[in-house]
Amino acid sequence: MSGNTWRQRLAGLRQRLRPQRRLRLQRSGIVVILGVFSLGLATLNTGNNLLYLLVGALLGLITLSGWVSERALTGIHIARRSPFGVTAGQPVRIEYRVSNRKRRLPTAGLELRDAELRRGEVRVRPEIVEPAFLSLVPAGEHALAAEVITVPRRGLYRFERLQLATTYPFGMFTKERDVRVPGTMVVWPRTDRPVPRVRAAAGRRASHQPAAARFVPGVERGEYRGLRSYRPGDDPRDIHWRSTARRGEPIVREYDRDPGDSIWIVLDLAAPDEASGEVAVELAASLAADASGRGERFGFAAGGVSLPPPAGGGSHLDAVLDLLARVELGPGHALHLPARPGECLLVTAGSAGGEDFAAVVRPGTGAAARADKP
Repeated sequence: MSGNTWRQRLAGLRQRLRPQRRLRLQRSGIVVILGVFSLGLATLNTGNNLLYLLVGALLGLITLSGWVSERALTGIHIARRSPFGVTAGQPVRIEYRVSNRKRRLPTAGLELRDAELRRGEVRVRPEIVEPAFLSLVPAGEHALAAEVITVPRRGLYRFERLQLATTYPFGMFTKERDVRVPGTMVVWPRTDRPVPRVRAAAGRRASHQPAAARFVPGVERGEYRGLRSYRPGDDPRDIHWRSTARRGEPIVREYDRDPGDSIWIVLDLAAPDEASGEVAVELAASLAADASGRGERFGFAAGGVSLPPPAGGGSHLDAVLDLLARVELGPGHALHLPARPGECLLVTAGSAGGEDFAAVVRPGTGAAARADKP
């Protein structure tokens, strides 16, 4: 059995044995407990009623602190809202709506942390940049709080464990409680890798048009057809401002685009190892983001799954990144090209000389651009 399997089983056993409620002493709590023991020893050989009263008051203070902190962590309902479009390694803000369902007692000094996420069968501890904190939630009311975390890798994550903690009311103890607030979060791969400037070789206008003129704003992309209402994903450069002002809604110019004037980004899922495969995923995401940022039409395919037809705009890029966040890498995947080789860019992973890398390859030409693992 592999070392990773043993580590996963050991982590699962620790999670099952982990108590749902935990208590940690603060410095002030240690002082109070030592004071109780000292006064208790001092009263053994004396008949001073004042010392007995003082010991009883301190014991009552400890008991009251435990009861009030327990009530602060119970009788509440928590709803989580995670954003769309989370990128690996970037800070993400997660919001909580905490409702206090108690009739009389408030919830105060409440700290919330997403202490554990699950990616498939692997448990992941996110980096807590800033925990969520609520100073006071009155009885019968609700309040909003937000935490900032970072997740190092792409993937579909399930929220596994939300940790509540409070030092209320006297700051002597920190009481913690684990609760389950179900939810999922899709983390996209990073899109900031340097990529080569590429364009479809099969496009008739693309092959005859100078490179400097292809990306100039305002250059028409096909024969002009007419005007229509704006749809998500349309290029903002195509907005017809006079018609927009006259009708009171966005109106864009529509063109007959050349079907060959597009590129297919094809990701080879048959990675020899996880590290080089993740580099290939990030390189494919960076190619898609670069093409979308330049207003290019592109399609995407991975492991026989494609997003037809080639398109441009932010909504198409979101769909590609969402698919890239969910793909599973492995040596058993077959490669399928959705178009002619000249219209495709193959992103493949490999290793040579002990180094992991990913490359962008023109099928049938042998031209490649390599991106090493950082």
